Parts: sequence; structure tokens; C-alpha cells
Amino acid sequence: MTDLAPVREHYKAGKAALLASLAASGASSRGIHSLLQKLARHTDATLQTLWEHAGFPAAACLVAAGGFGRGELFPHSDVDVLLLLPDNADVDADPTLKAKVERFIGACWDVGLEIGSSVRTASGCVEEASKDVTVQTSLLEARLVAGAKKNFLQLQKRLAAVLDPQAFYVAKTLELRQRHNKFENTPYSLEPNCKESPGGLRDLQVILWVARAAGLGKSWDDLARNGLATAFEVRQIKANEALLSLIRARLHLIAGRREDRLVFDLQTAVAESFGYSAEADDGKRRAPTLGTDVSSLPPEGAVSPRGGPSAKRPLVRASEALMKRYYWAAKAVTQLNQILLLNIEERLNPNTYPLRPINERFYDKAGMLEVASDDLYTREPHAILETFLLYETTIGIKGLSARTLRALYNVRGLMNSKFRSDPVNRDTFRRILQQPEGITHAMRLMNQTSVLGRYLWIFRKIVGQMQHDLFHVYTVDQHILMVLRNVRRFFMAEHSHEYPMCSQLAAGWDKPWILYIAALFHDIAKGRGGDHSELGCRDVRIFCRQHGISTEDSKLIEFLVGEHLSMSRIAQKEDLSDPEVIAAFAKRVGNERYLTALYLLTVADIRGTSPKVWNAWKGKLLEDLYRYTLRVLGGRAPDADAEVEARKREALTTLALHAEPFEAHKALWDTLDVSYFMRHEASDIAWHARQLSRHVGKAKAIVRARRSSAGEGMQVLVYTPDAPDLFARICGYFDEAGFSILDAKIHTAKNGYALDTFQVVSPTLADHYRELAAMVEADLDRTIEEPGPLPPPGKGRVSRRVKSFPIAPRVDLRPDEKAQRWLLSVSASDRVGLLYRIARVLARHRINLQLAKVSTLGERVEDTFLIDGPELQHNKAQIAIETELLEALNT
Repeated sequence: MTDLAPVREHYKAGKAALLASLAASGASSRGIHSLLQKLARHTDATLQTLWEHAGFPAAACLVAAGGFGRGELFPHSDVDVLLLLPDNADVDADPTLKAKVERFIGACWDVGLEIGSSVRTASGCVEEASKDVTVQTSLLEARLVAGAKKNFLQLQKRLAAVLDPQAFYVAKTLELRQRHNKFENTPYSLEPNCKESPGGLRDLQVILWVARAAGLGKSWDDLARNGLATAFEVRQIKANEALLSLIRARLHLIAGRREDRLVFDLQTAVAESFGYSAEADDGKRRAPTLGTDVSSLPPEGAVSPRGGPSAKRPLVRASEALMKRYYWAAKAVTQLNQILLLNIEERLNPNTYPLRPINERFYDKAGMLEVASDDLYTREPHAILETFLLYETTIGIKGLSARTLRALYNVRGLMNSKFRSDPVNRDTFRRILQQPEGITHAMRLMNQTSVLGRYLWIFRKIVGQMQHDLFHVYTVDQHILMVLRNVRRFFMAEHSHEYPMCSQLAAGWDKPWILYIAALFHDIAKGRGGDHSELGCRDVRIFCRQHGISTEDSKLIEFLVGEHLSMSRIAQKEDLSDPEVIAAFAKRVGNERYLTALYLLTVADIRGTSPKVWNAWKGKLLEDLYRYTLRVLGGRAPDADAEVEARKREALTTLALHAEPFEAHKALWDTLDVSYFMRHEASDIAWHARQLSRHVGKAKAIVRARRSSAGEGMQVLVYTPDAPDLFARICGYFDEAGFSILDAKIHTAKNGYALDTFQVVSPTLADHYRELAAMVEADLDRTIEEPGPLPPPGKGRVSRRVKSFPIAPRVDLRPDEKAQRWLLSVSASDRVGLLYRIARVLARHRINLQLAKVSTLGERVEDTFLIDGPELQHNKAQIAIETELLEALNT
């Protein structure tokens, strides 16, 4: 075809008419799918015209793939097509065929199609799909556009034959988790990607992909007919999918290109396209301007929440109104995504794991909390908050089952004022806050399931509330939960490397829950008008009174909420060398306890605004203000190691009892950082110093063994130059020698040496301790000094109890606070050699181990590793590591 002008003009005119219809549709999302389908059909017709004149072999065909394969097309999305050739065709060996392919693709671009093309045979497609789940996904929704139907049907048949629904489900859910990690696991970014962010369109597509692969349906109505979704859930999904689709289509239209991010520059224009007003009080339309706080005076371009100016309540920007609507849709999608994916997983793995009763209302179902009956919450509303208390306190519970999530989703209306004022519910909520572990995950889960906002009504008002400033990257509710997480991390040894001084101070703090409540309320009054710190004080005062918190603790919490901005402001904006500034601040805080609490909350708050806001300079300013103020208050500021000093002194006393030379420990201790001293008892620190003080920096490996101070098993110390496979090699030795590792403390010293301590047991250890200790010291030393290939893992015997009550293996990989290292969490049934299997996978990918926290809880292992390595910077490698770990845990 030589003259493409008529085709080009027809395509442009038809597309322009459809886009004009999109622009005129206002806020209604009712017809968005029909319009996107018309765009796809119009594109189909253009491709068919070009195909007819391309002169391809009769057995060739044109296939729509990816999003285009679903039969919908967004205004500036790529038109993904596959040129499917017969198996005997070879483009590279056939110049004529190659020229036809090039002319066809060129013609597509010439008429204005934003083409994304691939050229393969059916065999090539099957081969690529077997290797790459992305290709497999793209072809899952493929449809014929033009050409030989027989060739296309054969491709579908061959793809279906190689599709493993269970493996596909695992791959797509791992991919989903990595994508969510990329977006900080929150749909509430201030500039969300309406396609890729958590709660975006991709989350809905994943459901249909895995359902289709499992043969459970190709549409939402199919899922309802197959019992995977209720009619109410399908209505919710369709409504939110339509809204997100309309937002994405409008973004493309307004940006004039493929743009899926609701960036600040486009939010106002998109909001106005939905009909949200952006008029000031004088009636003149103005562009909204960025303010520093949504609780400040109404900026130009703001509108009342009810559509017009209001003197009684703060005005809301047009963009805020749109974004709140987006966030509520994204939140609903996140909830429904969880429910449906868990339902699909249960269909793929029916009755694999038995139900274990926790109490008369709840079961443990493969690590998921399961309600005893669908109407539990209707019959016993007190069980709603009990769900989250059990989630915190029950060992092995990692989430809520699909049945539980669905039950919570359907009783949101029950959580009314009567529910909130119930003394039992108030007591349960206070206990949730006061638990020693699990607070971060419990609060996040309560927010995801809408329970937090329903119980704490003032929290509901800031869900999806934007913050118009230059440093917050989260909505108010997500910022609050991020601050809560940061406070919790100060009390966790595995995070002590992030902000050592905060961890030292937290180690001496008696009531972490005071800081949790302060974090929960510090910004809760934003967006109401007035000073949110003062309003927050009033809110938290009422909360404390209603929840039976003592007057002394209430005053501290109220102080923290009211003053949560003061320390940051003084540290960054006032002269800390001025004694009057420090004296005034000291008078303001009053005592060391209030100062320490405010310092911890301030650091957590700044860190919770954005990963980019915190820096070493701000940290130094705050630390200086803390130390100067503490001096004025008459307290003792911690030196380089606050809590650590006591352990050091105790260790030195032990060393003196063993007649160690003066300062013999110094060479070793100078190579160790705060996290080492926080994670080891004084007796272990002294033992390490006695054994290693004369060997610091020497190339030879040092292995020492002694009876465990815990009274059971043997403690093994390894000190040697670090290597990527060292941990695996040590675990391999213990596996081969018949030892089970109960605990491992892995530490890398500043000089690059590994200082690792293992707690091991063996059936014959009690009777043959001396022989076994000597054997370990000699053989493990030799294993490290003469490295060879890692030995294969043993059979991995499992106990009868594990066989009767198997635990669903779980792997979670996510970046730490500074995104420099990664936290790997693993849970599975315990067995001999399990840790070695994990270590082999890490060694295979050249993952460096920084810290390991290995816990054996009965028949369950809960391991946490702090790791780094180049491969962790790539999503595909992360998914491969997680997949291999799951395989290792299952074998």
C-alpha cells in the first residue's frame, strides 16, 4: 500500500471524535469501558486495513497482546501486537518476508499508531513464555486481529499446555509484592501511579490474570458465578475500576502523551475535567498554589468540600477533592485484591493446611487468622477489635484470611458511635496499642480494612488527606503510620544500625506505647483549620480519658502531640550556641523523660515525611540540641553508647576476673559498632574478647566452642575474614555434622571480619560435649580454611507434628529505611538443614549477610536477615531469589 494518507486521516478523525467524547463526559465513569473498547475497535480496523495490503503468508496472523489484547485501549497507550508467523518461517533467512514485516511496522507508525511489536512463531512464543512470566502474561489475553485463525488457535492451545496455574499464581503475587515495595506499599503517595501503584488498575488486572490461568473465569461476573466474589464485591470492583480507568484516560488526554502518574502539575486540570470547581471567593478562576500546611488559611483556588466557599470550614482545593476520591477507590481495590487473591489461592491449594483453633471465635489457617463463622462480627461485634489483638499476640499469624477480610469488609456499618463508646472495645484497643510487638502491622492492617478509621473516628477524617508542602510524600494517615513504624523500629535490635542513638535511648524507655499513641495523634487534626497541634492535644486528652490512661502518662502524651514540631523548628532555625535558646527549650520540656520522648518522636516524624528529607546534618542538629538541653536539665547525656556502656562495664568486670591484661579487649572493640553490643549479652562480649583479642586482623580463621549459657546446647564462635558464602559454608558444616541451629547472631566488623555466634544442639551433645566441641573447633576451622563447592543439603527430616500441622512457608524481601540494605524475613516449619538451604540461595546470588536474627518457636522458624548485594537492585533478581527461597522451604 503506497498511499497511507486516507488511512491516516480516517484513523486520526475517528480517534479525535472518541477523545472529544471522553473530554465531554464529565465526572461520570459509566461509559468509560465502552469508550476504551471503541478506541480498540477503531485501532483494530486500521490494523486490518494495513494487514490486508501487507502481503503476508496465508498462515500468518496479527495478534493483539498486553492491554490491547483485553479489547480496551487508553488514548496514548502502546498498541501491543504480535506478528505470528508459521513455524517454518524465518524472518532473518527470508529477505522478502523481512521486508514485508518492516514495511508493515513502518506503515503502522506512519498512520499514527503507537505500535509495540514483536515477531515470533508459535514455537518461539511458547519458548519465551516458558522463560519469562511477563511474556506469558502478555499472551494470556491475546486475541486475533487479522489473518489465519487456525495459527492463532494453535498458539493458544500450546500456551495453555505449558501454563502451570500454581506457578503462575506464585510468580504474579511475588511480582505484585515487588511492585508494591517499589511504591512503599501504600496507595497514598501524593503523586500516585494510577496504573502501577498499590490499589491501581494493575492490582485488578492481576486478579483476572491468575483467575484466567486457573480456569476460574475471565471477567468479574465469572468470578461471582464461580463463588470467588460476592455480588456486592463485584459491584464495588466495577465502580472503582471504572473510576480509575477514567482518571487514567483523562491523564492521557490532558498530558497529550502516555502519563499514568497523577503528578501535581496535572492534578488540578484532571480535577477540573471531573467538574470539581476551582473558584476563589471573588468568582475568578485561579490555579491552586502550594501551601505549607492544609490547615493554614485557604489558598487561592480552594473550594468548599460541598462545592462552594465556606467561612465555617477550611476550603478544599479541586485537586484535593479528586485525590480523596482516588485514594478511597485505591483503598477499596487494595482490600478487594487481598480478598480475591486469597480466595484464588485457596482454590489452587484446597484443604492443604488444617484449621487450628485459637479460641472459640478464631482459627489459625496456614498462618492466616480465620473467623469461625461468616456472621461472627454481626453476632459478636467485640470480635472485630479482638481480630487485631490476636493478630499481634498469636505466634505464627501473618495476616487475615479471605474469609476474615470479607467478614470485616461487610460489617463496616456496625462500627458506629455505640461500638466506639463500648468499654470492652476501648479496653481492647488500648491493649492493642500496649502490646510489645506487632503494633506497626496491626495499625496498618486496621487502616487497610477501614477498622481504624471506623473506631477512631477522627482518624477517618484524615484518610486520603493530602499535604501540600515540599517535603511530605504521603497522605496524612500514611505519614502517621510511617511515624508509628519509625518509633517501633527504635525498639528493635535489627534496626539499631539505622539510628544508633535513638536505639540506645529507646532501650532504656519503659513504656513504648506512650510514643505510639503520640505518633498516632501528632498530625490527626490536620485539615480542620487552626493549629493542628492544639487541636490534636484536645483529641488525645479525650482519648486518654476514655481509654483509662493514667494522668501522668496522659500529660506526657499530650505534651508530645502539642510540641511535636518545636524541637525540629529550634534545631533547624535557631542558634544552638546561644545559651538562652537552650535554656528556654529546657524550660519548655521540663525534664529528661519529656526531652527523650520528644527527641524520639521528632526523629521518627522527620523520617516519616519522605525518604529524602532526613540527612546527617539534621540528625546532628537534633542530637546537639538533645545533648545541650540534657546538660541544662542536669541529666547525663549518653556518650557514644548509652545503654551499651552498662554491658561494656559488665564485660570488663568479667574479663578482670579472668586476669586478662589491661585493655587487651581494645583492639577488638575498636572494630565493633553499636549494633554488636546491643545484640550480645555481656557474658558473650567478654567471651569474644578473651578468645579474639590476640587474633584481631589475622588471616587465620578462629573457631571456639563452649557450653551454652542458656543451659542447653553449645555456643560456637567464628571469627574470620568475611566472604559471600561464609554463612552458607558454616550452615552446611552444621547440617552435615548433624547439628541443628537454634540461633545465629551474625555480625560484620568494621575491618571486614565476620564475628558470628551460633547456638547449636545435637542429640548426643549432652553425653559427648568435650569430643563434639573439639570436633567442631577442628573441622569447622578446616571447612572455612579449605573452601570448595558448597555441599548439597541433607534430606531435611521433619517431625511428626510438622507433618500433621504444616506451616505455610512465607518469604518477604523489602528494603530497609535507607534503601541501602534489605530485610529478608522467612517463616516455615522447622527441620534439620533449613537454615543451610536458605544460606545456599543467598550464596548463589552473592548476597552479603550483615545481620541475622534466627528464632525457633517450637516447630516454627522465624528468621530475619539484613542483607545487601548488587542483585537486590533488580526486580527480576529479587523475584528469582524469593522464588528459590520458597522452593528451598518447600523441599
